[in-house]
Amino acid sequence: MRTILLSGAAVIALLGGPSNAADLTRPAPIYAPPPPLVAVFTWTGCYIGGNGGGIWARTHWGDTILGDFGGDTPSGALGGVQAGCNYHAPSGFVVGIQGDYDWTSLNSSVANILPLAVAVGLTDQTQIKSLASVIGRVGQAWDRLLVYVKAGGAWLRGNDGFQTFATPVAPSVSLTQTGYTVGVGGEYAFLSWLTGFVEYDYYNFSNSNPSTLVCTAVVCGIATTGVAVRTDINVVKAGLNLKFGPF
Repeated sequence: MRTILLSGAAVIALLGGPSNAADLTRPAPIYAPPPPLVAVFTWTGCYIGGNGGGIWARTHWGDTILGDFGGDTPSGALGGVQAGCNYHAPSGFVVGIQGDYDWTSLNSSVANILPLAVAVGLTDQTQIKSLASVIGRVGQAWDRLLVYVKAGGAWLRGNDGFQTFATPVAPSVSLTQTGYTVGVGGEYAFLSWLTGFVEYDYYNFSNSNPSTLVCTAVVCGIATTGVAVRTDINVVKAGLNLKFGPF
């Protein structure tokens, strides 16, 4: 019996030996590390930045009693700041709100076309000093590219007055006009915290009748008050934003 058991053990050792030796010589399997996680960019968050560009305006003066005074189309440069916040939905839809303020120094000189005004060389002077707006933005994002439209309320700050032969003949009036703005633009995220944009904006400001804007008949050859100043503005600008969030 003992001989039989020893013989069986020897057979098992002979059969298993080569298999164990093969296991020892077989190279260990190599497991590749999992691919790194790629961060998905999101427009969700808030931002602050600066801008610069060009401004083209059309000013038009008139009076409910004396009629049309004439218009002018000045142009120049502007620059300012903006800040806002966005929400980026999983579908790629982006909605946000933004406020901006731009400074400019745009001077318009309108030769008054009324006969008495022409005789005394009367001109209507307008200086546009700043533009401000609070707008809503909606757009579609493709990863780091965002295309959007915008619309909201706008405010223009400037000075208006009269001159005769290039000499002021009445105190200028500081005037704030209220209107609206619409625009379209594109923005690209260069880094997770830095974006750049280019956009076109149109501004329309309602007629404003400052009761203190007066040119007397003694000075100007005509007497007028309650002058209406209508202003339409086109702006093309580019800028950079520093992005914070998402929070």
